[in-house]
This record gives sequence, structure tokens and C-alpha cells, in this order.
Amino acid sequence: MSSLNSTVQLYSLFVRPQRFYINGVINMPYIQYYYIFLSLVYVICVLENSFIIFIIYMERSLHTPKYVVLLNLAVADMCASTAIIPKMIETFLFNSRFITYEACLANMFFAFLFPTIQSLTLVILAYDRFVAICFPLNYHIIITNNWMIVIITIVWCFATAMIITLVVLITRLSFCKSTVIESSFCDHGPVYRLACNDNFPNSIMAFISIAVLLFVPLILIILSYACILYALLKIASLEGRWKAFNTCTSHLMLVAVFYLTILGIYFAASSSTLHPNARILSTSLSRSIPYLLNPIIHVLKTEEIKESIKKIFKRNRV
Repeated sequence: MSSLNSTVQLYSLFVRPQRFYINGVINMPYIQYYYIFLSLVYVICVLENSFIIFIIYMERSLHTPKYVVLLNLAVADMCASTAIIPKMIETFLFNSRFITYEACLANMFFAFLFPTIQSLTLVILAYDRFVAICFPLNYHIIITNNWMIVIITIVWCFATAMIITLVVLITRLSFCKSTVIESSFCDHGPVYRLACNDNFPNSIMAFISIAVLLFVPLILIILSYACILYALLKIASLEGRWKAFNTCTSHLMLVAVFYLTILGIYFAASSSTLHPNARILSTSLSRSIPYLLNPIIHVLKTEEIKESIKKIFKRNRV
């Protein structure tokens, strides 16, 4: 009877820990080399995205709605990698695994905010391609720099509100037992599952966030490309179809890199057979490799950026 009373008291007390312990991967040899690799990925990612931002800012011919959105994507890429990788390096390479409660919530907020911005920015780019191909004569009337800035501002406000709600709900949880986070950062799922009290609102909010910020954008992108394909079929010449479709290839590659990695992680995480170390490593890769590849896709698959780079180099030579 006394043990039952003590259990009831334990679960009825509200406990907010001073700090959490980020466990990361367990008993994996040479794991420090993986974090050195992530350090290299981060440096390259920052340099690449800074270069893209510089090119778009310097070249006046790129001051168009499409490149306003690409600028926003480059900023989100750089911020997303900064929100995750430096903290992981500090945590595991320098063995600083304890994180305060407040710092954990801040880490969670930024770790989810910028991927959300990326997801919604890809929808904006799909909207841009949809209007350009389905309504080419009205493109410059519908799509303007000011209109894109308004849409981007709405996206930032909406994403911030959603992620703040996700994080604030953590503050209602009591952590009266374990404070060991089985992840490589303050991941939302592993944190709220540590709670002693009812975490049902958190699980519902996690489901809503995944649906609204991941699956709904992907569905919108798929629908936009269904309309684009229908419009392409109306073009008489094969050359005209290919020329129009070629303007979408860089965006399609960005979508594939971002969503395939994220969806792969979610489906793998739902499998009980996946080793925790494999889940943690794959999660960290999904939050670093896309940010490394996106600027490369911009440069290799976007003719205007390649031409702008050539112009800037010619000016510097002169």
C-alpha cells in the first residue's frame, strides 16, 4: 500500500528538471570521426549557402520573385544546419552532453523551425512553377517581388506559431523519472515521451505538425506538378515541352532530396526493428546532407545562376 502511495505521489508531483542528458549513439567505435565529418559538412554548407546568397544579392538580374524565394531557401538551409550541427559537435565531440531545460527547448524550437521553413518554401517554388507554366501570359502580373515577400512573411509567421505551440506544450510535462534523451539533439518525440504525466496533447500536436508542415506541403507540390504535366501535354512540340519542363528540374531535385530523406527517417523510426543508433545517425544525416546538396543543385541546374557567376568573375577580372 505504501509503495502504491509513493507511486501516486511521484506521478502527481510536477517536476521540471534543471537539465537533460543527450545520450546520442551508444557503444559505436570511431564515432568521433563521424562528428568530424559533420563538422566538415557544416563548414561546406555555410560556405555554399553564403555563396548563393551573395550571388543573388549582387546580381541585379536575379532580383526576381523566383530568386527571392531561393534566397529564403538558402537562408533557411544555413540556419537549419547551424541549429543542429554545431550543438551536436559540442555535445559529442567535446563530450558536453548535459543541456539545461531552457536551452533544450530553444534547441528544439530552432531545430524544427528551419526545416519547416524549407518545406513551405518548396511549396512556394512549386506555386511559382505552376503559374509560370500554366499561366505564362499572366506570370508577371500574378508573381511579383512584393507578393513573394508577403507569402514568405506569412510562411515564417505560420511556421513560428506552429513550432512555438509544439515547444510550449513541453512545459506542461513533468519529468519525474528519466531525463536521458535518446537522440542526438533535443528531439521533440524522445523528449515528450519521457514525461510522467499525460503527454497525449503533445502526441496529437506532433501528429498535426507532421501532417500540416510535411505531408500537406508534399501533397500541394504533387498537385501542382499534376497541373503542370497537364499543361505540358497541351504544348504541341516536344522541344517546347522539354524547355518548359527543364525549368522545373532543379525544384524537383530539391523536393526529392528534402522529402525523401525526411520521409525515410519517419518511416524508419516507426519500425521497431531499427536499431536506436541507426535511427539517430540517419536523423542527423537527414538534417545535414540536404543543406549540403541544395546549393550544388542551384548552381548546376539553374542556368541564370551559372551565367551570373560568370558575369561576377568577369567583372572582378576587369
